[in-house]
Amino acid sequence: MSADVVAFTIESLRQMNFDVDGAGAETVFGPAGVDLDSLAVAELALRVEDAYGVKFGEEDMERLAIMTLGEFAADVFARSSAPALTSSVDGASK
Repeated sequence: MSADVVAFTIESLRQMNFDVDGAGAETVFGPAGVDLDSLAVAELALRVEDAYGVKFGEEDMERLAIMTLGEFAADVFARSSAPALTSSVDGASK
C-alpha cells in the first residue's frame, strides 16, 4: 500500500501544480524537495484523508511538512490500518 500512497501523493502534487518530476519515496515535502507551503500541506492532507479514510489533526501539519514521501506513506498506512481493525471488531460485535 505504501507504494500506492506515494504514487497517489505524487499525482495529487502534480494536480496541485507542483514540480514532481523525478520525485519518489525519498523526496522531502520541504524546501529541499517539493517545497510545500502550509496551505499545500493542508490541501494534500485533505486529499489523502478523502482517498484513504484517514484523519490528520491540526497538530500533524507541521510534522507532515518535514517528512519524505515514503515516511508520509508509512504514516498514512499506519493510520488506515488502525481504524480497519477497530471497524472489523465493531462489526463482529453487532
